[in-house]
Amino acid sequence: MRLASRFSNLKAQTAKVWALSIPYFKSEEKWKARALLAAIVALNLLGVYLLVLLNEWNQVFYDALQNKNAAVFWQQLGRFTYIAFALIILAVYKFYLTQLLEMRWRAWMTEHYLARWLSNQSFYKMELARFAKTDALATPDNPDQRIQQDLNQFTSLTIDLTMGVLNALVTLVSFVGILWGLSGNFSFHLGGSEYFIPGFMVWMAVLYCLAGSIITYWIGRPQIKLNFQQQKVEADFRHHMVRVREYSESIALDRGEAAEKAHLDLRFKAVLANYLKLLKAQKSLIWFNSFFGQAAVVFPFIVAAPRFFSGAIQLGQLMQISSAFGRVQDSLSWFVDNYSSLAAWRATTDRLTSFEEQIQALAQVESAQAAINSEAPDTLDVHGLTLRLPNGQVLLQGQNLHAAPGDSILLNGPSGSGKSTLFRALAGIWPFSSGQVAQPQDAMFIPQRPYFPDGKLRDALAYPLAATQYDDAQLRQALADALLPDLCEQLDVEAAWSQKLSGGEQQRLAIARVLLKKPRWIYADEATSALDAPTEEAIYKRLLAQVEQAQGAIISIAHKPTIAAFHHSRWTLEPQAEGAAARYQLVQSRA
Repeated sequence: MRLASRFSNLKAQTAKVWALSIPYFKSEEKWKARALLAAIVALNLLGVYLLVLLNEWNQVFYDALQNKNAAVFWQQLGRFTYIAFALIILAVYKFYLTQLLEMRWRAWMTEHYLARWLSNQSFYKMELARFAKTDALATPDNPDQRIQQDLNQFTSLTIDLTMGVLNALVTLVSFVGILWGLSGNFSFHLGGSEYFIPGFMVWMAVLYCLAGSIITYWIGRPQIKLNFQQQKVEADFRHHMVRVREYSESIALDRGEAAEKAHLDLRFKAVLANYLKLLKAQKSLIWFNSFFGQAAVVFPFIVAAPRFFSGAIQLGQLMQISSAFGRVQDSLSWFVDNYSSLAAWRATTDRLTSFEEQIQALAQVESAQAAINSEAPDTLDVHGLTLRLPNGQVLLQGQNLHAAPGDSILLNGPSGSGKSTLFRALAGIWPFSSGQVAQPQDAMFIPQRPYFPDGKLRDALAYPLAATQYDDAQLRQALADALLPDLCEQLDVEAAWSQKLSGGEQQRLAIARVLLKKPRWIYADEATSALDAPTEEAIYKRLLAQVEQAQGAIISIAHKPTIAAFHHSRWTLEPQAEGAAARYQLVQSRA
């Protein structure tokens, strides 16, 4: 039963690796990929052939030494030079082509996974899924590490291990016949009869390596789980340091250095604790591997020594037996020698597979969320919209909404009532929703926390479009209209704008984007919460003038009473009694 289970696991693991590997070799780069792979395989086969020649050379060279045959000695030294030179060339080009294939494969897989991670807001939904109860949305940790580190390890280890297996099999086939022929017959007496074992050295090599493989698996098995966990805790540690850098100002203002140091220390202790376990597991395996490898050096001499001392074979043949046994033993011991790499490869494969499964699960969730039609002609129409939190709790149920050009709507309600969640659903990025949403195509959403890429100000202003789509006059006018005149001459200044600008300046820069791109419909989520009253009034007047000119509408979330003056209608989220189907109901009224 246990054997069947292990075979099933091996079959499943093979299917995972195949599913991860085969797309590249069927992609638009398939001919280059296959040609490189074929070249590497050919070089490996050539390398085995050269080792066979070197094994034959051992016999002739050492026989010449034993017989003190100077002519043959010098001749064989010249032959060794040719073989050695060929092996050097082969090693160089095998390394180069292997690294080239790894690089191309990694580049393709990285582009492939980046595209899937960044499409349909999967990167955003993965973060939301951290709080979901459903197993279908159990998010993998640190998707950035999966793409940056795990893909690199997967391509490198897959090629190395695959070529290693191929090389081991070809070497075994090439040398097992040589060793069989050199072994002679081993005879022993039992019960008055004499028995012969042909190819005795081959059977000894098989038994030696079989025992080594079983012991290696038993000793090294914990490394698979420990390698998986090590990658996770390393990524958690790195991720928290990135967050400290990202929120450096907030942490500094809160004097949170000690708290962050404690959090980082806790994560680093997890790194060290797991690494110590991994180190102990590797130490145990190295103990055995070292013993196994050193014993393999003298083992063939011990077995073949009686025939040598009896005069049945000469020194050259003894050395050839040792060389052939070493090659056969190396081939059969491939599992022993590469178990640590196999454990790391297995952990990496499992991490990438879970990442792939998560992306597929998100695609299924997306097909079930509120249907978004972003090509509606002039109006916003919502039918039967139901909103849920990631934990499954229902915020709104069966809600119908309508907005038309010329409308200015204020969405308000208690904090935490789901105002921003409703905006996310209208934008089509909230996966825990159902219903129908039709809205005009030319719409822009201003989030509470706008994002600005590091780099030139012109790129931050035009994001996500290319700054080359606008001339300097347009960019400066947008900044001036957003009351940022001091930034008008800094278009080519490079900076981390999210840290350089104050909260109010960041909000105005986000509004400058809107004034630059001139959408017909604007959705503003606390877009002016950090502004003083006069600045806020000036900004809203310009936003209203823009949507009026474009014959569009504006829908705002705000808590400030002053904002209500700029809107003619209200959508209010009112709490429902305990036990109701939803926590809130949206009530529409005139301001």
